[in-house]
Amino acid sequence: MKTKLTALALGALMAAGPAVADLTIVDTSYRTGPYAANGIPFSDGYQDYFTLLNERDGGIGGEHINIVECETGYNTEKGVECYEGTKGDEPLVYEPLSTGITYQLIPKVTADGFPMHTLGYGRTSAKNGAVFRNIFNYPANYWDGASVAIEHILDQEGGDIKGKKIALVYHNSAYGKEPIRTLEELAKKHGYELSLLPVDHPGQEQKSQWLQIRREKPDYVIMWGWGVMNQVAIQEAVNIRYPMDHFIGIWWSGSENDVLPAGKGANGYKALTFHNIGSDYPVYDDMRKYVVEAGKAAGAGDQLGTTLYNRGMYAAMLAAEAIKTAQQIAGTSKITPAQMRDGMEALEMTEEKMAALGLPHFGPAFKVTCENHGGDGYAAVTQWDADAGAYKMITGYMQSDQEVLAPLIEEDSMAYAKENGITPGCN
Repeated sequence: MKTKLTALALGALMAAGPAVADLTIVDTSYRTGPYAANGIPFSDGYQDYFTLLNERDGGIGGEHINIVECETGYNTEKGVECYEGTKGDEPLVYEPLSTGITYQLIPKVTADGFPMHTLGYGRTSAKNGAVFRNIFNYPANYWDGASVAIEHILDQEGGDIKGKKIALVYHNSAYGKEPIRTLEELAKKHGYELSLLPVDHPGQEQKSQWLQIRREKPDYVIMWGWGVMNQVAIQEAVNIRYPMDHFIGIWWSGSENDVLPAGKGANGYKALTFHNIGSDYPVYDDMRKYVVEAGKAAGAGDQLGTTLYNRGMYAAMLAAEAIKTAQQIAGTSKITPAQMRDGMEALEMTEEKMAALGLPHFGPAFKVTCENHGGDGYAAVTQWDADAGAYKMITGYMQSDQEVLAPLIEEDSMAYAKENGITPGCN
């Protein structure tokens, strides 16, 4: 069962009251606008996994999943409208796929009692569940990504990057600014020189930033981009002949859409990831049989195995496993959002569980607790192989520098608690 909404349809939805469904999941998608090329495959993967569970397994715990899709266009105002228009359906979890929307929804979902999962994005300090009781950002966050990028550079440089120049090219938004504090703290620890190069939305104009890079010749460039910004940045790097194996994107800057427009010139470009790549997993046999070939795919069915389709499917898989956990804890299949929150806080992902789901070695093992809503901070590095037309994993999972990050998360989350009159605690 699937319902598609636009912001214009929300008034009618609210007037009609909540839809009749077993368990509802909201997909705040963006299939339009400058970020559609990245939003579409994620949304397809997210919805297709729930459709697979409905068609193959009869849902989760005997309960069918109703997927409500609400188009945001990656616009924060529309994202809030989607939330207000769908919360009457009592959805089990929100996955906004936007840091801007996330920041606006944190106080709203907390007040209304809905859990929200921000898979590798959003507010990093929400990892502290003692403050952010309804927000989860497992299995890794932006500060983890920044740290793992530096860990990889350290590996490339034999463990010593003192005096090296590292530039951050970032989307000039809450999303793009997230890693700055971490990179500054890591610069103090490792002695590198950090330069900051903001790029205004949507990112089509970057000539001045890349002229500065050509002039200053940083040893490495880290990118925090999304949508067309990634494509433009990679092409500009090719134009100035920047060494692509010294160009590292966050996981939202590592899709096939980002590198293909640059052709062979993108060969060697690197990007972080917190899940595996490709379609060589047993679950895809079922996905093709029960979803794509049955004509029930959310999209054209041509995105299976791509980076962002995998990420959307991974987000849905984690939500489904949290639903199962919540059902076990509550002793009922018809769980509430509050019970879903408890299931998310008790979620444990093991290799054995992922293998049983047809996704062996797909992501790092992690366990969620009240104190830790964000996982253990493991990420890996992929590299684009232009000849093969695919990314390849070139490292194993590396853990971020917890000695640096833990105090930052504590500081930021406690400041938020003080500002908002929250008494931190677990019960």
